[in-house]
Amino acid sequence: MAQPIIPVRAPTPVDSASERPRVPPTPRWVDALLLCAMAAVAYGIMRAAAEWRAPLSPNVQVSLSARLLPYYAGLSTLRMTIAYVLALAFSIGYARIAAGSRAAERFMLPLLDILQSVPILSFMPGVVLGLAALFPGRTLGLEIAAVILIFTSQAWNLAFSFHQSLLTIPRELSEAAAIYRLGFWRRFTRLELPFGAISLIANSMMSWAGGWFFLMASEQFTLGTNNLRLPGLGSYLAAAADAGDTRALVLGLATLIAVIVLLDQLLWRPLVAWSDRFKLEQSGGDAPQSRLLNALSGSAMLEWVSARVTRPLTRTLDRKLGSSPRVAPRARAPHSVLWARLARWIPMLLVVALVIWGSIAAVGALAGLTGRDWRFVLVSAGATFLRTTIALALAAAWTIPVGVAIGMSPRWARRAQPLVQITASVPATAVFPILLLALLALPGGLNFAAVALMLLGTQWYVLFNVIAGAMAIPSDLREVASSYRVTGWRRWKTLILPAIFPYLVTGMITATGGAWNASIVSEYVTFAGRKESTIGLGSLIAQAAERSDFRLLLAGTLVMSAIVIACNRLVWRRLYALAETRYRLD
Repeated sequence: MAQPIIPVRAPTPVDSASERPRVPPTPRWVDALLLCAMAAVAYGIMRAAAEWRAPLSPNVQVSLSARLLPYYAGLSTLRMTIAYVLALAFSIGYARIAAGSRAAERFMLPLLDILQSVPILSFMPGVVLGLAALFPGRTLGLEIAAVILIFTSQAWNLAFSFHQSLLTIPRELSEAAAIYRLGFWRRFTRLELPFGAISLIANSMMSWAGGWFFLMASEQFTLGTNNLRLPGLGSYLAAAADAGDTRALVLGLATLIAVIVLLDQLLWRPLVAWSDRFKLEQSGGDAPQSRLLNALSGSAMLEWVSARVTRPLTRTLDRKLGSSPRVAPRARAPHSVLWARLARWIPMLLVVALVIWGSIAAVGALAGLTGRDWRFVLVSAGATFLRTTIALALAAAWTIPVGVAIGMSPRWARRAQPLVQITASVPATAVFPILLLALLALPGGLNFAAVALMLLGTQWYVLFNVIAGAMAIPSDLREVASSYRVTGWRRWKTLILPAIFPYLVTGMITATGGAWNASIVSEYVTFAGRKESTIGLGSLIAQAAERSDFRLLLAGTLVMSAIVIACNRLVWRRLYALAETRYRLD
């Protein structure tokens, strides 16, 4: 990527001949290891493709043998990777379109609220049945369904975070882009994407954690008498929990933690260190470091790829997409104008017709519910609303100070961020059955346990965004605050809270949807054949899906979506607009 126009720290000394930073050459064995890793990944993808072409079996038994854990971990990581790539591409494109047009934003942001509010378990049966029918007798349909379900747990917070970054770009940078006459492509690659890099990477780590959280649900599908499972780490943990095999559950969690640690060292930590160059500041500071990034900075293989592939491709894209036409556009013929209008209105009319048809079908299905059913739905919604509110308040109470401490101190970031990444990525749905026996003995029983599981599933959305916000505070502002001896609560009031406010609002928006989704697995728990439930909307949805009571399932899903959308529109969206207009680095 070409150098962004945002101000960065002073560059490292350069060689006058090459005009590039002097970096020590990478040892040959590092390039050899990199080549072996690429070959191993290619082989793993080929093996996974063979699994996707395998015939579909209605009752797959997942072996609890420890020797299969590396294979299962590879399959799950591949599904997560495919879902993440799709989620990242979707989020960047969706947020860019929404931020580029106020008319589009008025439609797209409420739609994003709706999408993140719909619980996974509600639409999972339809997705699985549709894709299984699309690829009859093949595992490929289930694989695509698993990727889609993981995608839904990763995409929304990425879209919200990048949209927030686009809205809070300082005006002087936008004016500089206009003065330099940057077109759409150059503005996107030089300004918008670099400015949102820190937030995108922080929320990418959260997206991976969210993907692990719903991995167990995405690799096993129960439809009537058929138990459709995909071999993977999530289905292994689910099978161990169903069998009550504590040894297998511990081995599965240990394998998951090992995968998380490897990803942190090989992917996320280098990306965090790399993204520090896009920090909006004039003076230098204690930047985060990555041994792997330092080792690869002089790689002959990567330099060859950069010289032969990356830089030529970047120049080609800049030449094709970065130039703007200099001639005035010719007047369109009347029939061209007509076709252009039809191209805009036909898709919108189709969407409106689909919404009307779906609304009529939903009203017809809900007409069969009695007044007693609706009272039960509303009481359940009230109980879950109380639990989610408590969980969000507890999450904000500890994540704000801890996230600021981690984000503002590179030393603490190096120590704590890997631990946070590991803890956030461990699926609470896998650990919760073990803790359930102890939690049920406490006052409140499953009510307390449900709040605890919601907290485990949603607090990380807030924490990662607060860390990103604290990391993005320019060193210039910190130095000014220190020079004027702004400390204590005054420092929090005038510097820290205003700086992290846009990130905090983004985290709370995604945490709200996550808390309501987590209610499905926290209010209705199964372990070793034992079922525990409490009154709540999540428990209602889970039991309705298990009984194939689609009317009650639809009612619970619509009520949950309506509550999440109302909270976002009445509370978080107003704070989102406040962050855009008042709390920005101008």
